[in-house]
Amino acid sequence: MATDPHLEPHWDSAALITIDMQRDFLSDGPFGLAGTTEILPNLTKLTEAFRATGRPIVHVVRLYPADGQDVDRVRRTLVQSGAEFARPGTPGRLLAPGLAPTDDLDDEALLRGEPQQLGPAEYALYKPRWGAFYRTRLEELLAAHNVDTLVFAGCNLPNCPRASIIEAHERDYRVVLVTDAVSQASDQGFREIAGLGTVLRTTTEIITPTA
Repeated sequence: MATDPHLEPHWDSAALITIDMQRDFLSDGPFGLAGTTEILPNLTKLTEAFRATGRPIVHVVRLYPADGQDVDRVRRTLVQSGAEFARPGTPGRLLAPGLAPTDDLDDEALLRGEPQQLGPAEYALYKPRWGAFYRTRLEELLAAHNVDTLVFAGCNLPNCPRASIIEAHERDYRVVLVTDAVSQASDQGFREIAGLGTVLRTTTEIITPTA
């Protein structure tokens, strides 16, 4: 399919960014989002394809400390009232089973802003708000791997993936959204994302050029 040359993904310099694929956000969790567990098979195929070619993978995660001080305002009262989701030290904050070489997270290092290496060219990175670039070292990490194309997938398109995609465009990355590996998506959401210059691709369409 033809794509504007300014938007065309550069697969040889692409990184996969997964957003909030943690156990507490899976479909059947108390704070889960419908459709998130269901995208895991496609997301696993994507991680395997990027891993096989040695391309970077960054699993961006949320952590909500019990004091709720450094939390989105819309969730601050909930966390400070004792709700436990994505809380450091709890099983629910771990990555979804099978997504990464290890699903464990080093909470203390992540909260300090340090990328946690999970495998060759594969990392976990904590973000304190919606966007993956806000108060994180993501841009620095991507530059170290000479990345100019970001492939986004994961949990809850209207919130964190969308915010992260906007931040990526503001930094002039070439941006791809995997339409069958993102939860809470809609045709309207896809149209809006595409209007920013995001290239929409399915898992199969991405795996073919990256394999």
